[in-house]
Amino acid sequence: MKKLSARRRHPLAALVVLLLALAATGGLYAVFAPADKAQADVAAQSLAIDEGKKLFAVGCSSCHGLNGQGSSAGPSLVGVGSASVDFQVATGRMPAQQPGAQVPSKQNIYSQAEIDQLAAFVASLGPGPVTPTKEQYTSTNPDDISKGGELFRTNCAQCHNFAGQGGALTKGKYAPSLEGVDAKHIYEAMQTGPQNMPSFPDTTMPEEQKKQIVAFVRHTTSDEPNPGGLTLGSLGPVTEGLFGWIFGLGTLIAVAIWVAAHTTKAKKS
Repeated sequence: MKKLSARRRHPLAALVVLLLALAATGGLYAVFAPADKAQADVAAQSLAIDEGKKLFAVGCSSCHGLNGQGSSAGPSLVGVGSASVDFQVATGRMPAQQPGAQVPSKQNIYSQAEIDQLAAFVASLGPGPVTPTKEQYTSTNPDDISKGGELFRTNCAQCHNFAGQGGALTKGKYAPSLEGVDAKHIYEAMQTGPQNMPSFPDTTMPEEQKKQIVAFVRHTTSDEPNPGGLTLGSLGPVTEGLFGWIFGLGTLIAVAIWVAAHTTKAKKS
């Protein structure tokens, strides 16, 4: 009996064997790493918010208030989300040079890292549209271009022109040209509705449809040769009609004058 009890395993032996097995298969990492990674993510996000608040105080607070509450010089940013900040700052619209009917795009003054920090701070003020990932605005389906064209002509062409060349609105406002605009910023504009543009949240226009519109705009405004020939600025029937009247009718008049000058009666006189 003494020999049998001497051979019994220690109560912790099974636990030691289990831990060794987990270590051999990477199980310990799977058990403990998620908590460490979550803490690291929270710390990184907190740092981004703190850095963004410093940038905001220097470049944005004079109009939007120290806490983004807004003022007589600028609207509140509570609830606009990170997507709005990424669009406005990355396109150079913010900080604005001067007030006006519409703030134009210009060269931005912040790096993408600084823009992300500003976006993190503003997003912390209240929930809003989130900066999209590349998968959300990048299409790999060729059919998306034609589907996007239908959606664009229904929802966007009234202001931006059927080819995305932009157009005039009322009281000094305008819909800007979409030529050369980054796909990410086109998507964010639909998310947030900057300035005079209405917003198209996922409840109104699903993510897939926004991606299709982006695909159409990028294809239509690309630098590839136009199969239709001279685009005449893609401004539609007005410029095409003017071209026809000036050059088409002008050519007919010139031919008529030449024919009349070379008739027999004209030669005798």
